Parts: sequence; structure tokens; C-alpha cells
Amino acid sequence: MAGGLIPFAGDGALRDAVASWRRWLADERRASAHTLDGYSRDLAAFLGFLARHRGGEPALADLGQLRPADFRAFLADRSGARGPDGGFSRSSQARSSLARSSLARTMSSLRSFFRYLDRHLGIHNPALGAVRAPRAPRSLPRAMKEDEALDAIQGAADLQQTPWIAARDTALFTLLYGSGLRIGEALALNRRDAPAGEAMVITGKGNKQRLVPLLPAVVEAVALYLAQCPWGAGDPQAPLFVGARGKRLNPGVVQRQMRRLRAFLGLPDSATPHALRHSFATHLLAGGGDLRTIQELLGHASLSTTQRYTEVDAARLITVYRDAHPRARGGD
Repeated sequence: MAGGLIPFAGDGALRDAVASWRRWLADERRASAHTLDGYSRDLAAFLGFLARHRGGEPALADLGQLRPADFRAFLADRSGARGPDGGFSRSSQARSSLARSSLARTMSSLRSFFRYLDRHLGIHNPALGAVRAPRAPRSLPRAMKEDEALDAIQGAADLQQTPWIAARDTALFTLLYGSGLRIGEALALNRRDAPAGEAMVITGKGNKQRLVPLLPAVVEAVALYLAQCPWGAGDPQAPLFVGARGKRLNPGVVQRQMRRLRAFLGLPDSATPHALRHSFATHLLAGGGDLRTIQELLGHASLSTTQRYTEVDAARLITVYRDAHPRARGGD
């Protein structure tokens, strides 16, 4: 977990159990730093709630005695669904609501911890299995149109006055769209990892590696940027994409640049850096790419995640049909 500074309520045995669970997540499950941070915060919130809910800090043995009602009370508290009198309040929910996706992740965090307790420490509690996790909302990836993606790449340089920064933004957006990288994957690259040749190895979520083919346009854009960048030349460990002061580029800077591009080019609100990755997959599928290949290119652990793009493509076909087919326009 980032820094390991999140305080946990409970006795020494419980704190030791939490620490060993976190080590297990990092070493055995190879969870990313982002996952470790999120899961740890969820568990800290749960243990803090138990201390308030039960009137004292929980002990490790107490976790085996929890009832479904305890978990449901935590979810209600977490969603802000209870008012100050303990009853359900629409206004309190509006003030402190969490998205269903956040609640679903909270339940995943708790299930991970309690499975660890069961398998490694012999503390079994079936109560959590009786609590239904909130269903995360199913949302389709919001891809950009082909011309919008190309306009974003070409327009990125127009918003920068410093030539090397203009080349950086063009290279980064070309890499995201041309290779389907997550923005975190792209910004984690060092100079030694710079795209070259026909393919590159990317380390994604869970430290899983995948081979990503490279388009000549991607290799050329990155090479043009590196030829102008005043930072890190000759140091293979230096960040590939850097900010104005030579430090590793912050995702917030990239997101701010895309917001400026949206206003400059009249792009929809769905045009984000991550939308370039969605566009990569959607346009590949529309061009005849098969799901298994796209799954490998994106680094998805599950094919079901990639299958969402079939729905995106189907939606596009329906739109084309409705716009173009005479019968869809009410013709005979």
C-alpha cells in the first residue's frame, strides 16, 4: 500500500493480520499499488465503523462473530443512506453518497480480507456470504469516432507553445490510440522502454506483461519527441514522458490537456485520454479484429471485459442502420 500509513482500528493480532493480508496481496496476488491502496482504505473504513458500531475497537476474534446485519449496517453507513437518527434519509444520501461501483469494490475488499482470514488464519465467518454486493452499473466504453481521435492527436500540438512539449503530447496521444495503452502504463515507461521496432512489452495491471505491436506512426511520433526533449537524454532510467521541469508527467496534466482539446475542437465530454484506449479497441473490432486478439492487446484478464466492445460496435451499426436504411426512416 502507498506509504503504509493508513491507521487500522483493532488489537495487535488484528493489525498483524491486516499487515500479513496486505503482504499477501502484494507478493502472492501481485496487486497493483492502486489496488492495495483502495482495498486498504476500504478495510480501514470497515474496522473504523466496527469500532463505532460496537462501542470499542474490534479484536481479531470478533471478526468471526459478525452477523450479516453488521455488514449491511456498514454498507448503509458507507453509502450515507442513514440519517442522524438512524433512519434512512434522502438528504443524507445526497450529501455523502458513494457510487454503486465504489460500494461493489468495498465488498470485494472485504471478501478478499475475510477469505484470507479463513484460508490462512482459520477464522471462518459465513455471514459476509449472505450479504449481496451492490451491482456495479454496467457502462459501455465511450469510444471516440475515428475522425475525433485523429483530430485530437493532430490538434494536441496546436495548444502548446513550447515545441518539445507539443511533440510530447502528440507522441503520447499517438501511443494511447495506436497501441491501446492505459494512461498509467504509458506514463510509467522509461526511456529504455521507448517504442521501437515492431512491438514492445508492456507491464499492466497485476504486473502482467503483454506484447503490443507498434505502428510506424507511433514509433515515429515518439522518436520526434525524444529528439527535442531537453530532459533525460542518455539516461535509460529517465522517464519517457516528462513535464516542463523534467519530472515524470502527471496524469492530471494529460487530462487537463484533453479538456482544453475538447473545447478547442468541439469534442464531446466523453473525449478523455482513456477514451483513446477505448477507441483503439472499438476501431480494431470494427475493422475485423477478433475478440481474443483484442483481449491480449488490451491486457484484459477476462474475455468478458473485452466483450463489452461488441456492444459498442453493435450500437454503432444500429446508428448507421437508422441513419441510412430507407425502412428505418419510415420508407417502404
